[in-house]
Amino acid sequence: MKITGIKAWKVGLPLKEGRYNWSNGNFVEVFDSTVVAVETDAGITGYAECCPLGSAYLPAYAHGVRAGLEEIGPKVIGLDPTDLNVLNRHMDSVLRGHSYVKAPIDIACWDILGKVSGLPVYKLLGGAAQEKVALYRAISQEAPEAMARKIAGYKAEGYTKFQLKVGGDADQDIDRIRVTREILDATDTLVADANTGWTRAEAARIAAEVGDLDVYIEQPCPTYEECLSVRARTARPFVLDEVIDGVGTLMKALADDAMDIINLKISKVGGLTKARLMRDICVASGTPMTIEDTWGGDIVTATIAHLARSTPEEFSFSATDFNSYGTVDIARGAPKRVNGFMTASDAPGLGIEPIFDVLGDPVVVIR
Repeated sequence: MKITGIKAWKVGLPLKEGRYNWSNGNFVEVFDSTVVAVETDAGITGYAECCPLGSAYLPAYAHGVRAGLEEIGPKVIGLDPTDLNVLNRHMDSVLRGHSYVKAPIDIACWDILGKVSGLPVYKLLGGAAQEKVALYRAISQEAPEAMARKIAGYKAEGYTKFQLKVGGDADQDIDRIRVTREILDATDTLVADANTGWTRAEAARIAAEVGDLDVYIEQPCPTYEECLSVRARTARPFVLDEVIDGVGTLMKALADDAMDIINLKISKVGGLTKARLMRDICVASGTPMTIEDTWGGDIVTATIAHLARSTPEEFSFSATDFNSYGTVDIARGAPKRVNGFMTASDAPGLGIEPIFDVLGDPVVVIR
């Protein structure tokens, strides 16, 4: 089997809440997502999706996905999509960096492998380690009382894990954490995610001020070294996200005891092949993960569900159902939240089929 073509579609994903705010005044109202098809000479096509969180979150942006596909796409034509390690080594040799560009090609090839073998992707990733996956809800940055009201609403929908978007004014962030923790049950999980938005001094002060609360501190500062410094000053459980961008940074962080949990974003690390490797390293080292991505719709959510379902429950801190945040369905067969949980499809591959009437005409075609 050989790859014969790549197509990509641009699709807007408006938010049900209208706007998503995080640290340093950043926000998005309509996410720009790219749906990718990898075609083969066997008549089997695999699908994937990549949706960066704007251009101010990671070294990634929506137009870069499509420009990168035009650069790397011709260089994967003729490769066997089921030889995933060979494919990934080749992509790394012909395009340095830009993991988020390679991710949808890799994921679409996993979809192909599942369709060829007649197995769901979670089986290929290790099997059904859990039947359903616990989800978290990200709470967009607003005034403390508004964030508390949103958490109360999402608790009624079955969520028990909440990621609070902080990384703003230090005093207000302290209030955000205190007010929201107060309305939660003792068994609920609260993560204060600064998304690199605090200075080291602010992070140290805030961690000390909320030291009496049951709260996780996530990615307080921009650099690994700053986060490591804050980690040493607090007894609160610690999460790293943005600075864990591959196997190398993961191994260093494990050696330095830099965190208790990581956020494993599939497109950030280059797709399912590399995310599976990092997942297995975390399991072997006893490190739980939030399995997620930067953003996305139905196809991203399906991809997350397959990796999470194949991860042992004790190492699956949470996962994300991004398709519940938006107003547009782009694929049939995607996971749907039920009482704060989701699961992956048992159909071959990712178990989804794009809705082409919604996607329209492709904006990238490579033969």
